[in-house]
Amino acid sequence: MKASGDIEVLIALMAKLPGLGPRSARRAALHLIKKRTLLLNPLADAIFAVAERVRECLICGNIGLSDRCDICTASERANGQICVVEDVADLWAMERATVFKGRYHVLGGFLSALDGIGSEDLKIPGLLQRVADEGVNEVILALNATVDGQTTAHYIADRLEGAACSVTSLAQGVPIGGELDYLDDGTISAALNARKPV
Repeated sequence: MKASGDIEVLIALMAKLPGLGPRSARRAALHLIKKRTLLLNPLADAIFAVAERVRECLICGNIGLSDRCDICTASERANGQICVVEDVADLWAMERATVFKGRYHVLGGFLSALDGIGSEDLKIPGLLQRVADEGVNEVILALNATVDGQTTAHYIADRLEGAACSVTSLAQGVPIGGELDYLDDGTISAALNARKPV
């Protein structure tokens, strides 16, 4: 049985969210409607508030409630390190680990000749300007180990050649708890090439 009007619109919009297809969206919408007072109304209020107030940080590209995010305004984070990530989800993943204490720079994507995405479409010029202006001593490239991610990393490293900072990247290879039998060839190759003394 099909739902009507506004409910179908809700389901169609929810189906556009990552990880939700039409059937999952229908189940989620039905659950929200059944729990209207507990879930649907507070969710609608929260979505409205975020839509009205959220901003992109003018410095790093993170999202928050002002033009400068909490990380960029925290003086203790000005330790000379900038971690470069593709998008805000990657920044949040790094923050969850609670080990990086510097600042970030969100590129907004990767270089991709096939998709027509060049350096001018990303926030690479802003990164280069920050390195020049902020006394950065290390740029950490925390980009995905894909062709586009590595192409972007090489491009940034080339552009930073001659700058007064080191350019590093995250280690790649066998994850903690990983078994060799389940790893792809690229991961095994990266792990072997990045081996270190025991």
